[in-house]
Formats: sequence, C-alpha cells, structure tokens
Amino acid sequence: MTEHLGPRSTETRRQDALYRLGHEVDAWVATTDTDTGDPRLTPLSFLWHDDALLFATTTSSPTGRNLAANEVVQAGIGLTRDVVLVLGTVGMVAVDAIDRSLGDGFAAKAGFDPRRHAEAYAYFRVTPRSIQAWREEDELAGRWLMRGGTWA
Repeated sequence: MTEHLGPRSTETRRQDALYRLGHEVDAWVATTDTDTGDPRLTPLSFLWHDDALLFATTTSSPTGRNLAANEVVQAGIGLTRDVVLVLGTVGMVAVDAIDRSLGDGFAAKAGFDPRRHAEAYAYFRVTPRSIQAWREEDELAGRWLMRGGTWA
C-alpha cells in the first residue's frame, strides 16, 4: 500500500479518475430488477469512450434485462480505497448497430468481442450524471467531480 499524503486537489483527483476510467478493464455494475426491486451487482468489462462507459452483456441475463429496463445505473471502478463511482443514464445499442471502430476498441480492451458470440449480446452506453472519487476519509468532502453531467 502506498503512503497516504493527504487529500488530492480536485484537478488531480479528476485526472486520476480519468486515468482509471481509461485504463481499468472491469467495473462493478449495480442494477435493479424492475419486477422485484432486488439489487444486482455484476462485474462487467467496459470501455471509456466519448465521456461515457460502454458495457456489453447478454440480453437474456438478469443484468442485461435490468440495464434494458432501467434508465439509471451505477458503476464502481477501482479499489475500495481508490474508487471512482459513476451514476449515469443507460441506453442500449444493438450489437449490429455499433460503430465498427467502437466495437473493435471494446473488443481490444475487454479481451472478448460480443459481435462474435452466438448468444445475443447488446452494448449499454452509460452517460455519467455524476462521478465521485476518493481514496481516504479526508477526500470525502471533495468527492464530487461531476454533478448534473457537468465536471466540477
């Protein structure tokens, strides 16, 4: 574990969050079942592209159904003591409608290509409404990097 040097500035924290969004491969995605209200937490690979997260999962899975049915989703990226939380609006993109270069970029980063699977997949684009990031308790007060879709 690295030595704690105190809270980061908002700009440093923003740059660290953008780096994590651009370099991490997986996120914990929290969805809600619209029938039961039960929460679901699922790890999914993602691509950060044009200020949005792009996920892919099967349309028949509980997570795929939840993402298709709910307009709001939250994703956690990173470690408990160095986390980026993204709350956003989700939209579904059919596998055959994805831009080829975007699909190629997702496949390269995630290590699999949903377009090449026999099972029905869809892409889910999450446009952030808010982003939080913190490492330690002393960063909680300044954790909001984005609110209402606008960077702090």
